[in-house]
Amino acid sequence: MEKKQKIIIAIVAILIVGLGGYFFLKKKTASVAKKQIDLNQKIDTTTPRNPENVSYLSGLPCENNKGRAVAVMQPSDVTARPAAGFSQADMVFEMPAYTSSVTRLMGVYVCNIPDIGAIRSSRHDYIALAKGLDAIFVHWGGSHFALDLLKENIIDHIECLAYEGKYCSRWDWKNDPVMRMEDSGHITKDGVTNAIKDLKFRAENTFVGYPHQDDAPLDQRPAGGHLRVAFANPYDATYDYDKETNSYLRLWNDKADTDRNNKQRLAPKNVVVLFAKSEQITNTQDYTGQGLTDPWKNVEEIKKTGVESISGRYNNVQIGDPWYDASDSGDAYYYMNGQELKGTWKKDRAKLDSKLFFYDASGQEMKFVPGQIWVEILEPGQALRWEVK
Repeated sequence: MEKKQKIIIAIVAILIVGLGGYFFLKKKTASVAKKQIDLNQKIDTTTPRNPENVSYLSGLPCENNKGRAVAVMQPSDVTARPAAGFSQADMVFEMPAYTSSVTRLMGVYVCNIPDIGAIRSSRHDYIALAKGLDAIFVHWGGSHFALDLLKENIIDHIECLAYEGKYCSRWDWKNDPVMRMEDSGHITKDGVTNAIKDLKFRAENTFVGYPHQDDAPLDQRPAGGHLRVAFANPYDATYDYDKETNSYLRLWNDKADTDRNNKQRLAPKNVVVLFAKSEQITNTQDYTGQGLTDPWKNVEEIKKTGVESISGRYNNVQIGDPWYDASDSGDAYYYMNGQELKGTWKKDRAKLDSKLFFYDASGQEMKFVPGQIWVEILEPGQALRWEVK
């Protein structure tokens, strides 16, 4: 056989093997995708996950169990600590407001609406999370990207910057040795109630909620445990598991975290840690080329490239929003009953009001212990450590 013929045969063989591998991988990928679709189809998204007399978020007895949640932007700044209201939140989200650095929180309130503060500016990531809970979103200003979206009335929201003195107000920050003006904004139950009435927001909830299970019996709980969620200092959070109360005593930068209102120690019954990519929004990224929304389409030129440029000022957490996220799922770790459980999370980025799903290792919706759910969202590479005592 001539050398030329051998070369041709070899090339054909390589092509056949390559095509075979391509179709094999394509089939495998399609199989994985189909499995995920089937998984989502198995989950009932219309039937309430709890009895009528309990909170659809915390699973605790609740007179306001049919009322809409109120999701309030709250800070992590050291000068704003301790925050007001978190001890009575049904759910709390904490995630980066700047990549690998400053975090921001969103307290979600159903059963009780205490005096909540400080109130901080909105970020677009939290809007998507609040919408998925059918919550009324409360904020004091916001990033350019968040405010551009809110102008489109995509969610019922209370802009405290516009309603200061009416629904929102300020604590006496001038006579406080630590508090700054930006740490003083807050809203009360009356402020929320009046805003819902005046702004003609729907008052009844439509969110199906999260399923729950019973607390583990005392003799089946470990003696203790320590969880470290390694945001950058001083935003790092740790939790000490308490067997008697079956809760996780929260520390912020190694200091006991308490509620400004009642001095109560923050102690969620469930801690959820999700991993999601985070990066700054810059004017050098090609969002439309990835089939995403261009965050810069409504930004003034001077803020795009001029001396007032906001490029790189705000970040985007890939938590499944329909605008700037290419990813909408990832790994999840659950801490309840003194145990660590592994699973995944999913929020359909094709739908703004998609529920944020928490799945266990078998692909079933995770059942939480009745009580507060605290959701920490870490970036890949940030440390997460659980130690049983």
